Amino acid sequence: MVGLFWISEDCVYLGAEPTGAAPGVRLTGDGVEILGQGQGGRSWKWDEVRGLDVRDVAVRSAGRRLASMAFDSVVVLFTGDGEHPPLFTVVVETEDDGTVEANALAAVTGGIHTPDEYALSRTLLARLADGTTTVGELVGWRRDEPGDVAPTRDQRLALLRAWTAAPV
Repeated sequence: MVGLFWISEDCVYLGAEPTGAAPGVRLTGDGVEILGQGQGGRSWKWDEVRGLDVRDVAVRSAGRRLASMAFDSVVVLFTGDGEHPPLFTVVVETEDDGTVEANALAAVTGGIHTPDEYALSRTLLARLADGTTTVGELVGWRRDEPGDVAPTRDQRLALLRAWTAAPV
């Protein structure tokens, strides 16, 4: 998980990789695909996509994120009642279909992102939509990294900064 992106060796998901009928959005070298029961089956090639953005993402400072996660853990410990990951909204803007909204499940623990992760993720979405960054750059990184090793917070931010840097 890097920012809002779940990166596999062949594609990138916004939020968690959906299983079964769960909602999600997949980004491939070819384009954008909406997945999940009741919202799936729509896809666009990159040259049809005019914009990508997200809404309804839980954003808190690192300290507040940690406090929220600790509180949620205590609630689950005492009640045994865990929550499903929260949903956020992915907005796909296309020339032919206008603005299309889809849901994706948050993949980060607690569903909460820091402000810098969120801002860099939105910038990366814009760069993917305008073609200045490609899905291939993200999956290339994953292919070069051990699959069982998650990057640290600083490494994740460095990756997002590299993928959103203006070309020289």
